[in-house]
Amino acid sequence: MTDDNRWQAAVEAVFAAATACRNVGHKLVNGVMEKGDRSPVTVADFASQAVIAAILEKHVPDELLVAEEDSAELRAAEAEPILAQVVDAVAEALHRPVEREQVLAWIDRGGAEHPGEGLFWTLDPIDGTKGFLRGDQYAVALAQLDGGRVQLGVLGCPNMKTVGPDGPDGLLLAAQRGGGTLALPLNASLKPGQGRPVRVDAVTDAASARFCEPFESAHSDQGASAKIAALLGITAEPLRMDSQAKYAAVARGDASIYMRLPRGGSSYTENIWDHAAGMLCVQEAGGRVTDLDGRDLDFTRGTKLVRNRGVIATSGRIHEQVLEAASGIVPRPDAASAGPG
Repeated sequence: MTDDNRWQAAVEAVFAAATACRNVGHKLVNGVMEKGDRSPVTVADFASQAVIAAILEKHVPDELLVAEEDSAELRAAEAEPILAQVVDAVAEALHRPVEREQVLAWIDRGGAEHPGEGLFWTLDPIDGTKGFLRGDQYAVALAQLDGGRVQLGVLGCPNMKTVGPDGPDGLLLAAQRGGGTLALPLNASLKPGQGRPVRVDAVTDAASARFCEPFESAHSDQGASAKIAALLGITAEPLRMDSQAKYAAVARGDASIYMRLPRGGSSYTENIWDHAAGMLCVQEAGGRVTDLDGRDLDFTRGTKLVRNRGVIATSGRIHEQVLEAASGIVPRPDAASAGPG
């Protein structure tokens, strides 16, 4: 399969999954359950993963999918009502009847072992589940990697405006390495070749920039973000939202900076599916994404970014200014523990 065909498959998959999530959100009442780590998971998470797995299975049946969810919770007897909703949502999205066991198998197709630098896809079926539950921002995030590099990245953001604050809801960003980032409307008339290029903003002085940071303070050290903003002379209020929608905001110039700063004492390591698609959307729109030490994100070491410390995404021209400011606020763990010499 050519890269162009993979691009079309990825866009088709995210379009269908994001539409399914939006449909579920319109009628979700009790379709919420708890995963083992106590984070909320919904009918839409499972349906989104099943839909994308089904479409990738059709187009690229031999290519691996490394995704966030599995079907273990859905196979429990008490989850039967939620499973029934998942099956209905998948059938609606695929426009055909589907069997219960087939849906469970599609979900589990996302359990492939990370192949290192081999070719594979990575998926967060709903990045920002809490945002989804609140009716705020969330994203379906799909990326294809090969040789340790992200080659394709697609973000479906059902609650982002397509054009301006009064535009219709539903944005899909699709990036291809070397091919730029396109914005497409998330509506029923999606057609091949549709889309317009997006670019990051042209800010050259970080003092004129606007931060985009997580809505949930537990996801990043917002205190450190505020200190970095003050050090850079930034006075604009931060744009707060859940999910990789923040990458979309930077890619199309709604904001200039997005940072994931490790909280003091936290051992949390970022997941690959939380950054792969969004990273490429920013890069191909003219921006830059590194970790706090200025290193490229390393997607070759399993499902965690174990070789990276935090994430900084910017519109590009101010990236070094942001890195320098961050280095003075968020010291390396080894430097913090060394003490006076």
